[in-house]
Amino acid sequence: MRDYLELTKPRVTWLILLSTAVGYWFGARGEWDWMVLLHAIIGTGLCASGTFTLNQLMEREADSRMHRTRMRPLPTGRIAPAPALVFGLALSVAGFAELYWGANPLTAWLGLFTEASYLGLYTPLKQRSWHSTTVGSIPGAMPPLIGFAAGAGVLTAEAWVLYAILFLWQFPHFYAIAWMYRDDYARAGIRMLPVVEPDGASTARQILVAAILLIPVSLLPGYFGMAGTLYVIGAGLAGLGFLYAAIGVYRDRTILKARSVLLASVVYLPALYALLLVS
Repeated sequence: MRDYLELTKPRVTWLILLSTAVGYWFGARGEWDWMVLLHAIIGTGLCASGTFTLNQLMEREADSRMHRTRMRPLPTGRIAPAPALVFGLALSVAGFAELYWGANPLTAWLGLFTEASYLGLYTPLKQRSWHSTTVGSIPGAMPPLIGFAAGAGVLTAEAWVLYAILFLWQFPHFYAIAWMYRDDYARAGIRMLPVVEPDGASTARQILVAAILLIPVSLLPGYFGMAGTLYVIGAGLAGLGFLYAAIGVYRDRTILKARSVLLASVVYLPALYALLLVS
């Protein structure tokens, strides 16, 4: 059971569910239905778990060549491909059904799009182009849309504001990881940007540009009346802190500085969500 749980990547899934809950908060607009929220959380969690399971199934050969992933259940043989496939498909189908009948059809189709684009576009593109990071950020930013749709039944400008924040946040986060593990990615044949351009200049530039763009985008909830002055001030300060870490890796392209960006990203997003909810 522990091995099957590992396939679902629970340490990543919690952040997805947090983003979904924040989306529901703004979509519901004070008219909470706790059962709908519960179904949205469970359905999104099932879809995410199914996606991660099928992703590891597709990438088991590459995972076996990377130090940080070679001990996963599939590369080690603790779980065979066939039961992993059944497990991933079962989770995905259950997640779609949970969203469709427990929340509304829109959330289910958004969940299906997320899974299809992640597995059908992002996963195979990783072996071909560093632009896979951009493609992967599209399904990666879907959780707040799913939550918002569960609460409102439609997608409005406010939903896309939440989407834009999460979309931009992913670039510093994942490029920092790519820089830290570029040798691993190279061994696996995964064409991340630091593998294609090993000097790291382009990776640092992408991190810096995304961190700069994230500041004005993160202030949009104030413009749309989703949050008040407390959020605007806090988001601005958090964005500047994130930018400081990005400038650090831009000036000094080292693993230590990349790790600082990764840590800043892990702190930044939950802090931003907390400010949104409080404000």
